[in-house]
Amino acid sequence: MDFSLGCAVWAYKGWVGDFYPAKSKPSEFLSLYSHRFTAVEGNTTFYVSPDRGAVARWRTETPSGFKFCLKLPKQLTHSGPIAPAISGAKNFVLSMSELGDRLGPMFAQLPPSYGPDLIDDLEVFLAAWPQDIVPLALEVRHPNWFVEPIASNLDRLLESLGVGRVLLDSRPVYDSHASTEDPQLHSERRKPKLPLHLSVTSKFSLIRYISHPDLALNQTYLAAWAEQVAAWLDQGISIYFFVHCPMEERSPYNAYYFQQLLEERGVSVPALPWQAIAPVPTQLDLFS
Repeated sequence: MDFSLGCAVWAYKGWVGDFYPAKSKPSEFLSLYSHRFTAVEGNTTFYVSPDRGAVARWRTETPSGFKFCLKLPKQLTHSGPIAPAISGAKNFVLSMSELGDRLGPMFAQLPPSYGPDLIDDLEVFLAAWPQDIVPLALEVRHPNWFVEPIASNLDRLLESLGVGRVLLDSRPVYDSHASTEDPQLHSERRKPKLPLHLSVTSKFSLIRYISHPDLALNQTYLAAWAEQVAAWLDQGISIYFFVHCPMEERSPYNAYYFQQLLEERGVSVPALPWQAIAPVPTQLDLFS
C-alpha cells in the first residue's frame, strides 16, 4: 500500500543526540532523516526556493522511494489573487522536478484572507496546474470554505481537476485540557481553528496532523486516524501523513507512535527505515 510518513522539516538541530546521533552535522541531517522516515513535508520552500544545486543535493542525499511534498512559495500564494502567479508556479515546478522520483505531491496553502469570493481566480490557477509533472493538493483557511454548500462545491471543483485536498487537523492543540497560556502550544494555536474536513478529492490524501506535545493527548485522535487511513488505503488512495508539534523535539516520536498504531491494527504499511536502525523508543510503550 502507498503510505508515506514524516514530519514538516528535517533540519532541526534539537534532534541531535536523540532522533539524530550525537555530534551529527547539519550537512548530514537530510540523509539521516530520509533513513528514518519515508517523506517530508518540506515547509522550507514556503519561505525560500532552493537553487538548482540544493535540489540536486536533496536528490543524491535521499534513498529511492523517499518523497518531498513541497509547499508552494509564500510569494505565489499569499499576495492576493493567485491566477497571476501561474507562471511563477510553473517555474517552481520545473525547478523542483529535478528531484525526479523523490518529488511527491506539492501543496498550495491559501491564507485566511483568501475566501470563496475568489473561487473563479482559484479555478483558473488550478486548471493551469501542470498535473502531468506533479500532483497538487490545496489547503484552504478561510472559515467560509468549510460551510455548506461551499465546502461541497469546492470538493467537486477539486475532483473535476484531479486536485487533492489537504486535511489539516489541529484539534489536539485546541481541544486539550492544557492551559491556553501553555507556551508549548502558543505557536500552533496561531493556526486557524478550523473544522476537520474529511474529504478525498483525488487519488491521494495529504494530512497535516498538529500533535500535542503530550503523547497521551494524541491517543484518541491518532487511533481514529489509524482507522480512517486504513479505510482509504483499502480504497487504493495514497496517503501522505505529516506530524507537526509545538515542541519539535517530539514530532518524530509522535509520528513513530502513529506507525505503531497502524501496525498494531494490522494495516499493511511499509516499515519505517528508522525501525531497522534503532529500537522502538521506550516512551512509545505508553499505551501498550
